[in-house]
Amino acid sequence: DGLKDRNGKELVYDKVYYVGEQDFYVPKDENGNYKKYEDHGSAYADVLEVMRTLTPSHIVFNGAVGALTGANALTAKVGERVLIVHSQANRDTRPHLIGGHGDYVWATGKFHNPPETDLETWFIPGGAAGAAYYTFHQPGIYAYV
Repeated sequence: DGLKDRNGKELVYDKVYYVGEQDFYVPKDENGNYKKYEDHGSAYADVLEVMRTLTPSHIVFNGAVGALTGANALTAKVGERVLIVHSQANRDTRPHLIGGHGDYVWATGKFHNPPETDLETWFIPGGAAGAAYYTFHQPGIYAYV
C-alpha cells in the first residue's frame, strides 16, 4: 500500500539507502594492542570476555570504517526524497542527519504505524530497524552519524 504520512497522504521516495550499524569486540593484550589469532575458534574465549563488557572496540556502518564515505558516500540531489533504513542488532542507537532531519520517522520500522515528524535524532531499539524519510532542500554535505 506504500508509505503514508499521518493523514494518509502517500509518501513517494526517489532513493532508499540501508545503513547497518555493527559492533565489533576485538580483544586487546596487556599493552593495549589488538590481539591477532590464527583462526576464529582460537579467539572465541577472549572475544566472549570482551563482549560481556557490552563495550564494543569498534562501531561501524555497513561493516567497515569508511564504508559510507568517499566513493561509497550516500548521495542525493536537491529535491530528492530519500528513505534511510537503519538497523542495529545489539544495542540501542540514535541516528542523526547533520544538516537535515527526519521529515518522517518510523523509529521501530513499523511502516503501518503513523510516522513521527521533524526529528533531528531518532531512537532505534537494539535488535530493530528504523527508517527516516528526508527531502533534501539545498546542496551541501550532510553527515549521517
